[in-house]
Amino acid sequence: MTGGRLRSIGAAAALAAALGLGFGFGIGFSAKGEERRPAGAGEAKPEAPAQRRALEEISSVFKSSIREAGAIGAGLVVLRGSKTLLSSYVGSADRERGVPAGPDTIWHWASVTKTFTAVRLMQLRDRGKLALSDPIVTYVPELRAVHDPYGDVSEITLRMLLSHSAGFRNPTFPWGGDQPWHPAEPTRWQQVVAMFPYTEILFRPGSKYSYSNPGIVFLGRTIEALTGDDYEVAMDKDVFRPLGLAKAFYDRAPYHLEKDMARGYAGEPGALTPTRANFDSGITVSNGGLNAPLPHLAAWVAFLAGDGPQILARASLEEMWTPVLPTDAPGESIGLCFFLRGGKGTRWVGHAGDQNGFRSRFWLNPETKVGYVFVTNTNAAKGGRELFADADERIFAAFREAAPALAGN
Repeated sequence: MTGGRLRSIGAAAALAAALGLGFGFGIGFSAKGEERRPAGAGEAKPEAPAQRRALEEISSVFKSSIREAGAIGAGLVVLRGSKTLLSSYVGSADRERGVPAGPDTIWHWASVTKTFTAVRLMQLRDRGKLALSDPIVTYVPELRAVHDPYGDVSEITLRMLLSHSAGFRNPTFPWGGDQPWHPAEPTRWQQVVAMFPYTEILFRPGSKYSYSNPGIVFLGRTIEALTGDDYEVAMDKDVFRPLGLAKAFYDRAPYHLEKDMARGYAGEPGALTPTRANFDSGITVSNGGLNAPLPHLAAWVAFLAGDGPQILARASLEEMWTPVLPTDAPGESIGLCFFLRGGKGTRWVGHAGDQNGFRSRFWLNPETKVGYVFVTNTNAAKGGRELFADADERIFAAFREAAPALAGN
């Protein structure tokens, strides 16, 4: 984004380099990448029959769903807080190189990045650096050039951007991007600023939900304005390092991690082709630039569940998980950058990602600390229908049904 586009890598030791490939051993995440057993527990006990059956059902649905969707590679971790209940990897991280998917595979997480950005912004709020009622033009004054037919653009707040209700369009840069020689995203902030006089607010801010990628870019710019750091550096200092996410980074991989990078694939089943390798998300880094191994995302969900290092007050997370507006999906609402679902007396908080051939999703029940993280390096479509949209919902349905059996000690 600003400065020299520094790419950050957390300096803490690698986290959970290997998560057991079976289920139900209560393994936690350690900062040294070792299996950590609960204090005083000795040898971990096998799971109860109901839990074993639940995990077997989730595993079966996961494998059948991604097989039917034609995945090249995929991974799934089911957890309760920092304890891994199920860890499963199938297929290839890189088909052409013959590299299998596994705990060290680095996946592209696309819009799951937004939850990291939102937590970093809430840290600044809790430290007295901003208020969610602040106008976005306070931190991104260039937005004054945007046309707002419903009032003054200064009425658009940080809270509206967090809840995707500010009225901005969905794509960051809808001009071009349809040719292989085009950049994946605008590489310079000035390119986006140049189009602000041609940008219009699409509905009255705060009146409804409409997913917006540029809205999160503006929050990334806010983080830069308040910290004086490039976005990547600000995230490394106050998110990656304290959580021990040593292999998390944005955009292009550092040399020593290139061998672990998964390759994305897209197209029709049976005719999937590789997407851009090791690509630069440009100025959209704060809404979709994150790359990391699956165990790192499991550690992220463990933090959200209240286990391991804590980098944001629980009250602030609960605020983020309070419904603001309904979304387009039945029974779903948006909080502050987290999507919320309910049913059978439980609630689920999570987010999905979809970019450059990668699909990802996590859901967490904050009360039981039970959750899962799913990722694949394939986005197949047939007859205009994205096959992984179906797989995503099947996995969630199986998990939600099995979750009560996973909530025990």
